[in-house]
Amino acid sequence: MGRLPKMRTTVGGAAMLLLAYLLAAYFLIPEVWIHHDAGRIAEFGPMVTTTEQDIPGDPINVGLVGSKEEVLHAFASAGWDPADKITLRTSAEIGLSVVLDRPDLDAPVSPLLFEGRKQDLAFEKAVGKSADERHHVRFWETRSTGADKRPLWLGSASFDRGVGFSHDTGQITHHIAPDVDAERDLVIGDLQTAGQLSSTYEIPGIGATKTGRNGGGDPYFTDGKALIGVLHGPATP
Repeated sequence: MGRLPKMRTTVGGAAMLLLAYLLAAYFLIPEVWIHHDAGRIAEFGPMVTTTEQDIPGDPINVGLVGSKEEVLHAFASAGWDPADKITLRTSAEIGLSVVLDRPDLDAPVSPLLFEGRKQDLAFEKAVGKSADERHHVRFWETRSTGADKRPLWLGSASFDRGVGFSHDTGQITHHIAPDVDAERDLVIGDLQTAGQLSSTYEIPGIGATKTGRNGGGDPYFTDGKALIGVLHGPATP
């Protein structure tokens, strides 16, 4: 009978530690970083995403001109998969993908905010056997349009190099590789190779930096430009 109270004590202690971790990582520490990083949002201007805790996230570094249907078709043609929305089921699936080293081609991506709202579309390209590593990009449809009056989508492309704990908050997250320009160029390059773009042009992004840091505390560097691809429009009769 003496072992049962010990087991209850151990389980209770573990539960308390888990609760303390969740409270610190997901509620208390993010509040500290909100105040710490408030000035960095103004420093980068509008061309940066934020986390749901209003911490500066990944920079806006890519864009497309075209309808939603054209964007979906372009990525399908280029071999990229649309990312699932975050649900209990998809969260469990991506966790099992990483732990068991098995594929999850449409694994969800965490929400980031741009112009006050979550991404409208997200795509990924698998690397290796699981969702531990992947190329991915989020897109937001903006109020702006291209020269042909089709919608302008602005996005943030980065490479997930592995799952771990946020350097800032301790939350479980994907860590990104520092060269975000390489991911921007990969997205546009894959669409070009697939014959989906009629032209490209650059617009100012966050500005050049060698000391960027996203919402998970991962460092990044960039030339600070966003590369825009113009998708082929509807065929004219």
